Amino acid sequence: MVELQSSVQEKQTLLQDWTIFILIVYQGNLAGVFRGLSGSPQVPDFSKPHDVYTNLSLLARRPTEDALPYCSARSPLLVGPLIISFRVLPSERKIIKKNPFVQSGGLYSPPHCLARYKSAILVAYSNQEKYLHHLLYYIHPFLQRQQLSYRIYLIQQVGNGTFNRAKLLNIGVREALKDEDWDCLLLHDVDLVPENDYNLYICDEYYPKHMASAIDKFHYNLPYKSFFGGVSALTPEHYMKMNGFPNTYWGSGGENDDIATRIQLAGMKIVRTPSHLGRYKMMNSKKETEEPWRRSASRHNTRKTWKDDGMNSLEFKLLSKTKHPLYTNITVDIGYVPPFS
Repeated sequence: MVELQSSVQEKQTLLQDWTIFILIVYQGNLAGVFRGLSGSPQVPDFSKPHDVYTNLSLLARRPTEDALPYCSARSPLLVGPLIISFRVLPSERKIIKKNPFVQSGGLYSPPHCLARYKSAILVAYSNQEKYLHHLLYYIHPFLQRQQLSYRIYLIQQVGNGTFNRAKLLNIGVREALKDEDWDCLLLHDVDLVPENDYNLYICDEYYPKHMASAIDKFHYNLPYKSFFGGVSALTPEHYMKMNGFPNTYWGSGGENDDIATRIQLAGMKIVRTPSHLGRYKMMNSKKETEEPWRRSASRHNTRKTWKDDGMNSLEFKLLSKTKHPLYTNITVDIGYVPPFS
């Protein structure tokens, strides 16, 4: 009789644990539970924006020691459009406090399930602390609601010479792949924040994906057809197939046109996030009102150089790779740097 009562109690406890777990995953909403169990998809409500930390209070570690289940194919934590404002600069302490499950180095894995995707966020950085704080404040909860396993990397060069975003991204890819077999590499400008968490930070299986298809600076339109700037997502295989970015672009901007050409030359094409999802706000952006934004003419002959200038010719000296509470910082000496023109 005692053994029977003990068995019943164990089953009741297990049932309670699973009930709590289901409520966490389905936002504490019984209707959400039944929708999840029935397999009927939720229709996203884009009628109003939400706070970027919505639903994160529901995250908790699974109460049992059993193996974690895989996360649902479609995260129930997503809310759609987000309220984005740059008026108040968040402190690092505040960002850390609001993201208790982010580990040292900016590493995160869902506490209640096994992530289906592993994404590395790579940011070429040049003393833009204000932008960085805003990005970290918004991007961490954005990614957590997508139930991704991820890490944020900052890559910066020493000295005061001309910034080489393209080479820094190559270095970031090289170093990130030493840490993890990432499914997706997200190349992310520090001054852009996504406005809709249905813009999933995962790669297309077949082709490089342009994420920032609608930036407020450009009136939420592409500035030109082959634009690949801002935020893009490539698998390691995509990145190596096109030999990465060129190492010889000084300044920033032109490398995006080069990479668009490389994608074509490598037998691939650009796919884009739909514009109603790929919306981004640019920090301190001023919309172009007098004449359309134009790209500068490239002085590189990509067709002749892409196979020799890129990941296979990358040279640098790693000075430090340091884990900060919200990101991993990679500092490098990239060799000769021409002075500012």
